[in-house]
Amino acid sequence: MGRNVIQIFSTFEHSIHLELAISSLEKSGISKNAMFAVPLTNRKTDRRLFDSIHNADGISLISTGAALGTALAVIGASVGFKLAWGPIYWGLIGTATGFLTGFMIDLFYYKVIKKQRRLLRGEIPQVIFIVECDEAKGDIVEEILWHHFTLGTARIENRPEKSSNESAP
Repeated sequence: MGRNVIQIFSTFEHSIHLELAISSLEKSGISKNAMFAVPLTNRKTDRRLFDSIHNADGISLISTGAALGTALAVIGASVGFKLAWGPIYWGLIGTATGFLTGFMIDLFYYKVIKKQRRLLRGEIPQVIFIVECDEAKGDIVEEILWHHFTLGTARIENRPEKSSNESAP
């Protein structure tokens, strides 16, 4: 009769915790041939600030500009009743001034401040770690992985392996 084999996928930050997890798994009876680690590469280029129709990342450079443009348009139009050019021109001037100010604030924030935070925090590469083991050892393997600070796990059950004395259908 065959045995049920499972694969446990997990992700780690590339750190000493992964090495400790591998060592603990070896001590619990998992062979080196049943473990596989795949390091992921980090993105080498900066994110694009302007979205295309096919690619959007959730960062909006116009939201602050739209809000400030609206606010300054109302202020410009109301003050424009007392000024020489009238409320329409001063409303348009307020809109343009507010939009450009908000756009520049967002651009500065995402290009300078966010980039500095990313550099200070550092980009830590991640590793996908796969362990193949018997279903009976699956809970122990997951417990060891969680103990060594895995970021997440997934369990995939394979079909039973056939022993050498079973006949093929």
